[in-house]
Amino acid sequence: MSLQEPIAPKGSVIADRDWWRGAVIYQIYPRSFQDSNGDGIGDLAGIVQRLDHVASLGADAIWISPFFRSPMKDFGYDVSDYCDVEPIFGTLEDFDAVIEKAHRLGIRVLVDLVLSHSSNQHPWFVESSADRENPKADWYVWADPKPDGTPPNNWLSIFGGSAWEWSTRRKQYYLHNFLSEQPDLNFHNPDVRRAAFDIARFWLDRGVDGFRLDALNFYFHDSELRDNPALPEERQNDSIAPSVNPYNYQEHIFDRNRPENLEFVAEFRQLLDEYGAIALGEIGDAQIGLELIGRYTRGDDHIQMCYAYDFLSPTPPTASHVAEVIANIEAAAPEGWVCWAFSNHDAMRHVSRWNLGNEAQRLMILLMMCLRGSATIYQGEELGLPEAEIRFEDLQDPYGKRFWPDFKGRDGCRTPMAWLYDAAHAGFSTASRTWLPLGAGHEMRAVSVQHDKPDSLLNHYRDAIALRRREPALRKGALVDLAVDGSLLSFRRVFEGNEMHCVFNLSDTAAEFRSPDGSVEPVSPNAAILPSNGPAIITLPPWEAFLMREKA
Repeated sequence: MSLQEPIAPKGSVIADRDWWRGAVIYQIYPRSFQDSNGDGIGDLAGIVQRLDHVASLGADAIWISPFFRSPMKDFGYDVSDYCDVEPIFGTLEDFDAVIEKAHRLGIRVLVDLVLSHSSNQHPWFVESSADRENPKADWYVWADPKPDGTPPNNWLSIFGGSAWEWSTRRKQYYLHNFLSEQPDLNFHNPDVRRAAFDIARFWLDRGVDGFRLDALNFYFHDSELRDNPALPEERQNDSIAPSVNPYNYQEHIFDRNRPENLEFVAEFRQLLDEYGAIALGEIGDAQIGLELIGRYTRGDDHIQMCYAYDFLSPTPPTASHVAEVIANIEAAAPEGWVCWAFSNHDAMRHVSRWNLGNEAQRLMILLMMCLRGSATIYQGEELGLPEAEIRFEDLQDPYGKRFWPDFKGRDGCRTPMAWLYDAAHAGFSTASRTWLPLGAGHEMRAVSVQHDKPDSLLNHYRDAIALRRREPALRKGALVDLAVDGSLLSFRRVFEGNEMHCVFNLSDTAAEFRSPDGSVEPVSPNAAILPSNGPAIITLPPWEAFLMREKA
């Protein structure tokens, strides 16, 4: 499948507050993108070196996973200084260079803001944990033990075990929804909320165009610390936590998704509007799912869009499943906006998770470009990189170490980017050893291998993104007439007189459909089989799409 149309030229970033609708965002995991100084770890200067690749894809923005100062217990998601760069990634001046080059290439920059928790080495927590009377004593979530010395309630950590850790100094427990080295900030404290706004202003003043808000629905907790009820077995879902984790056994109604969260989001939106900035919220909750996206993105007083987890699950992308997800989001958030993703730094790469062949990979990115919403592409996805197999002795992820071998953690999707076929570590680094090894065979799919091949997956990604940018209906239009016929998924995208008919065959066998009445112009490569004298029965090959726009 090849759309065979050139990429539309980009330009410098211009003032368009609605740019995020239908945008394509490229996620960069900095540790694994490009190492510029030979220490085996990717860095900000490496991002500058490789931004031309992102521009060649046609992406509208980049989302950079955390690069703040951190002891790296969770590889940057444990922040010890929100307003400085971890030295392994470079300096603030290096970040400024990222902003400058990205904007020159017409690419906006989102940074991953981790506000729900900090590192236990952050000066705030060091002070808070010293005693119960200091100025920051209430900046984190502290609680007395039960009379028998056990934790104050039954809340669990996503990374396993109790969500409470004992402090010998305060003789109290503190809350951590993730690692024990990641204590939760107390957003019930107005000083904490003000500090969060100050952090956001620091980066907005530096020129960022917005934020990916990590663990957004975890900011507030139930102030009464009530126990979570048990979740009925038939509702248990392992798309957020692996099935080996007892976290799935609870209905998480008191440790996340509190009503105060939406009040904070509304205040945060006011700050974003001051700068013309946007936010992409990560809401990790398979129990409620798309309903939360409706809550967090409705109207103009909440954040612009939220990440959807539905296509990060192991469920195969059949026509019926994709249609169900689309119908659910249309019902749950008709006025909201979703950001779709097939892969990210926390999930097995979708090529391996869904066991996709070459044609299926091509169809899936075209499908994503045709869905209502925005889209996120994870580095290496455009190369078709499969999940890497990591030996236990090379494992870095604390999540994987905790549940090995039944759950091997997230390192398999975090291995270095493959740039060059005939270079050490596929051009990622000149070091003798990299922080994670290159995935086996990934060099065969390197950018240098695919760049000049018109029929490569990389160039198909470029074509699909270019199609989305050219078609107003695909970027911002409504999605109507959703239908499933066996393995065929179909719908129309409509926007201000522009209309696109989309049909996808999500199977290994050919399928037939009737072309629409009226005068249409084929967009897909099967254009030759559409007769000019009216509707016809069209045979769609396996894992193929047929796109038609109405003629003017």
